[in-house]
Amino acid sequence: MKITTYNPYTEQELDKYDVTELEGVKNIIIELRKEQENWKENIDYRIDKLRESRNNFEKNLNELAKLMSAEMGKPLTQSIAEVKKTLWLFDYYMENGKNFLQNEYIKTEAKKSYIRFDPLGVIIIIMPWNFPLWQVVRAAIPAMLAGNAVLLKHASIVSGTSLKIQELFNLDVFKSVITTGKIIDDAIKYSDGVSFTGSTAAGSIIAAEAARNIKKFVMELGGSDPFIVLDSSNIENAVKNSVYARLQNNGQSCIASKRFIVKDEIYDEFYKKMLEEFQKVKVGDQLDENTYVGPLSSKSQAGIILNQINDLKNYGEITTTGENRGNVIRPMIVKLNREYAEEIFGPVAMLRSFKTIDEAIKMANDTEYGLGCSIWGNDVDAEKMAKYINTGTVSINKITASDPRLPFGGTKKSGIGRELSRYGLLEFTNIKTVWVN
Repeated sequence: MKITTYNPYTEQELDKYDVTELEGVKNIIIELRKEQENWKENIDYRIDKLRESRNNFEKNLNELAKLMSAEMGKPLTQSIAEVKKTLWLFDYYMENGKNFLQNEYIKTEAKKSYIRFDPLGVIIIIMPWNFPLWQVVRAAIPAMLAGNAVLLKHASIVSGTSLKIQELFNLDVFKSVITTGKIIDDAIKYSDGVSFTGSTAAGSIIAAEAARNIKKFVMELGGSDPFIVLDSSNIENAVKNSVYARLQNNGQSCIASKRFIVKDEIYDEFYKKMLEEFQKVKVGDQLDENTYVGPLSSKSQAGIILNQINDLKNYGEITTTGENRGNVIRPMIVKLNREYAEEIFGPVAMLRSFKTIDEAIKMANDTEYGLGCSIWGNDVDAEKMAKYINTGTVSINKITASDPRLPFGGTKKSGIGRELSRYGLLEFTNIKTVWVN
């Protein structure tokens, strides 16, 4: 069996890859476990080796970015930015990881009592195509720094990127495997933990398999993030940020703002200015450095979005910015007259107006997801709203984005556990109490 990758803009074949069956995956895990026994012993060694990996990613930045864009349609400039953000993550953990993992001493009646943070073993990370490097490294680097080995099962449409990531890490404790979702689900029982980023539906299946085998798991799942605009906001600034908040990665981001909840007094002005900005963006070939919105990741993904757009006609007024062609979906805005519950993984912004702060909070929370939220307006008023918003992140006068220094994750059906910061580093450790008399 082979997996074929395609350029979603030209729809031309890029490459073919052999699928590894379950027995092969088991053997890779066995080898990783052997390598992990030595890897876990010395954090200074781990940091030195990760520094070598970082240099490999930096030297191959442009080549890797072009491969990512070719396989899944992200505009090239955004792929370049993704690799640069990865270098920042390397630097952050190399600088802080040793301190994060130091024994934590607790004063008790013992001669000595403290907490150790020991690695679990081999962690399977199952990653999506939309941020084909960033999603991988934000799970893999802290896991390996903590002393674990990592097996990557990437989305099939970015198989070339998956193997390139393995090549650039160049570590015996990091392997990529080209296989199917069913095979990797069956392999979870042989691991010591699993990290998954992707849809809520797929995450629930993987979480069930991990729970069945009593394996630690972290889930970063779907989102339908609100973007709340108060009447105290700088409308020009809010509109400018709304464009990237909705159209980043061609609208294919869990953390993208998808529902724009705007104060009724400024709703018409915001809509007009947002539409003007949407109309300005360059749409087309993702490998053109001037492109802002490229094709969706695949023909099937484009089909899903087109079906949702057709369904949205029953929920409000749709204004598009041009004709859709192939897998390229033009940015569009929907003025909703009632709530639309599904997550839209494409360049479609949904707008609603509100009269009171309580109404805005209710609209923001009226979803099964709880990943991120951004609020635009007077920072004092906006911050008062933060504790009432049921999400893992609330960003005020800033679009929601992951940051190596801060924990990232969601509530409700947007996930379980946290990535990044010290909290993410400790997710795949055994938090062990030691008591000495």
